[in-house]
Amino acid sequence: MDNKIKELLSQLTLEEKAGLCSGKDFWRTKPVDRLGIPSIMVSDGPSGLRTQFDNGVDENDSRPAVSFPSGCATASSFDRNLLRHLGEILGEEANNYKVSTVLGPAINIKRSPLCGRNFEYLSEDPYVSGELGAAYINGVQSKNAGTSVKHFAANNQETNRFSVSETVDERTLREIYLPGFETCVKKAAPTTIMCSYNAINGELSSQNKWLLKDVLRDEWGFKGLVMSDWGAVYDRVKGIKADLSLEMPYSGGHTDNDIVQAVKAGTLSMEELDEAVSHVLEMVMNYVEHKQDGVFDMDKDHADSAKIAEESCVLLKNDNAALPIKAPADKVLFVGTFAENPRYGGGGSSKIKCYKMTSAVDAAKEAGLSVKYVKGYNDDFETTTSALTDEAVAAARNADTVVVFAGLPESFESEGADRTTLDMPQVQNELIEKLTAVNKNVVVVLHNGAPVAMPWVDKVAAILECYLGGENIGTAQINLLFGKANPSGKLAETFPLRLEDTPCYLTYPGNGRTCIYSEGIFVGYRWYDSRKMPVLFPFGHGLSYTTFEYSNLKVSKPAFKDTDGVEVSITIKNTGSVEGKEVVQLYVSDKTGVEVRPEKELKGFDKVSLKPGESKKVTFKLDRRSFAYWNTDTGDWYAPSGKYIISVGASSRDIRATAEVDVTSSSKKAFTITPQTTMGDMLRNREMSALIKDDFEKACYAVIGDMTDEEFEAKFPFTKGAMIEMIKSNPFRSNRGRNGVTMEDILNQVEKYNQALDK
Repeated sequence: MDNKIKELLSQLTLEEKAGLCSGKDFWRTKPVDRLGIPSIMVSDGPSGLRTQFDNGVDENDSRPAVSFPSGCATASSFDRNLLRHLGEILGEEANNYKVSTVLGPAINIKRSPLCGRNFEYLSEDPYVSGELGAAYINGVQSKNAGTSVKHFAANNQETNRFSVSETVDERTLREIYLPGFETCVKKAAPTTIMCSYNAINGELSSQNKWLLKDVLRDEWGFKGLVMSDWGAVYDRVKGIKADLSLEMPYSGGHTDNDIVQAVKAGTLSMEELDEAVSHVLEMVMNYVEHKQDGVFDMDKDHADSAKIAEESCVLLKNDNAALPIKAPADKVLFVGTFAENPRYGGGGSSKIKCYKMTSAVDAAKEAGLSVKYVKGYNDDFETTTSALTDEAVAAARNADTVVVFAGLPESFESEGADRTTLDMPQVQNELIEKLTAVNKNVVVVLHNGAPVAMPWVDKVAAILECYLGGENIGTAQINLLFGKANPSGKLAETFPLRLEDTPCYLTYPGNGRTCIYSEGIFVGYRWYDSRKMPVLFPFGHGLSYTTFEYSNLKVSKPAFKDTDGVEVSITIKNTGSVEGKEVVQLYVSDKTGVEVRPEKELKGFDKVSLKPGESKKVTFKLDRRSFAYWNTDTGDWYAPSGKYIISVGASSRDIRATAEVDVTSSSKKAFTITPQTTMGDMLRNREMSALIKDDFEKACYAVIGDMTDEEFEAKFPFTKGAMIEMIKSNPFRSNRGRNGVTMEDILNQVEKYNQALDK
């Protein structure tokens, strides 16, 4: 705390301090005019700045702004530099509109494809969410604008989001739902963290001391301010104690009074209140001292929006090189209202009034392409008429290539409500089926914020997933469809075949009061790949108009200590005829057998641009965390000693090269040994196995002796192998009474084991 903050704290009254802990109105903090503490403004803005002319939330009363691709799209770029660039643009816009803090990025994990807000989130994988989230934050904050990473934590559904309690074990929190936030804190130092509405294991995030103080502040070293989501506060005093500094929006003065009364009653100390107020003052004064005048060109940003979309679109299917389109433009048919009225962003707090909309129809005209366009279905995207359908089918008969623009209307996915199905509107699916019946060269261009079912997948020639691509998606689509740009996006989430296949199908979205995360750490591809389940399109999948060869995988050392880490390199070559970009993905598989873990987990990615025939070496650095899981016994990350497989490939299901490494753990003790511990527990761990080996052999000999298999089976009703497994599974306490062994003997032996491991 600097001297300026200390001085202000000494001059503020109790009532002023309490007042600073909540908003002035919907978007601004409270000022204290007599001390020169101004009010500053925050604004929604993960994919475009939404600032209001007044104090409301109505989209129609907001200023026009450039709409960029949503998080579901930009994550598919797998490009840290691109996310940083997007952040820089938004930082400039924030400066122009005198916005202190952009309320983003949103990095919650995509637990289920049904979550209505998945369009705003980045990935089902915490490594992707953290890396790209941190890049975005660094971009925004490089312009001296602030950020607010949200929604901390486990905000993975819209159903009952204000009150539901997520029942989730600590290992799952640590491995899946918290690491993205941890990466953002440690790699980008965000200005603020926004807590979520929901409770975690019965405690609301807005007053969860373990989450906000013990983990975020003390363990991760977060230096910024924790603010509430809008209206998320229940017990303001408990929130202050838990490290929630700023409640948004204005509370009508009620919670300010709660704080004042608590201090007077002695249930909240002045030191605790000062800590909260200091974070608010630091945010305000830092903005005042470093604010810049924004200089930005909306036309340039509009063009940048198209470039970002180009990098983010994913080519899911391309049979017989159907794309890029080679037919004359006048033999190309565009079908579907999305072609002239694309869905550029999601509904809810991230929705903005876009500066300028460029559809595929608009962009085709600007490019001088005389494609034909028919609507195919009504403007609501959900209904049609026989006349519209007949017109589309008739036109398709005479076209060389049919491009169907399809997807989800905003009514299907939005903040505040979850989807109930993976299906697109029936009229769109039926239209695609009818078009494929009369034309074998049908291309589907998708507009959606999350995975959809594709009953026609085997009948179409190509599929281009555009997600919600911002206001200039049309330009990106034309460039990609006609080969001016090459698709390079990869899926940051798995597209399942059926809703019933999803990891949380049986428990999502819960019973209204609670939602049990029964799938644990097996979220997304961790579930599908571990179960070897067929999927529609796997995590990391994405095609290109060129091809890439992977070769010469090298590890810097085949065996190493976990704290030393290892360097992995591989050579990527463009073996096609056009320039392209490949997202190289590195996965780690634990083969030690010490703990139940996913088949593989993403621990590195890089996007490399290659001209035809060009090769580049891609290098990854893996540290201890790359091999570790959260050990609930020790309350720390733990990488067991043993074998691991490093896999590098083009998706989680397209592995091109593998290498085996041997890791030695820096921690000898995986858990505290008790009388309930079994020899098998210890034998699964290399360090513990060495300690127990002689005792285990003695225990086996005491029962089996020198008997042959035949002699043993004549004496016992099971095999020698089964007996050995039973000896492994018996806890130490079961030896009590055998050969005069007492519980004291057992406790002494257990203590010797623990002391040996503690050395």
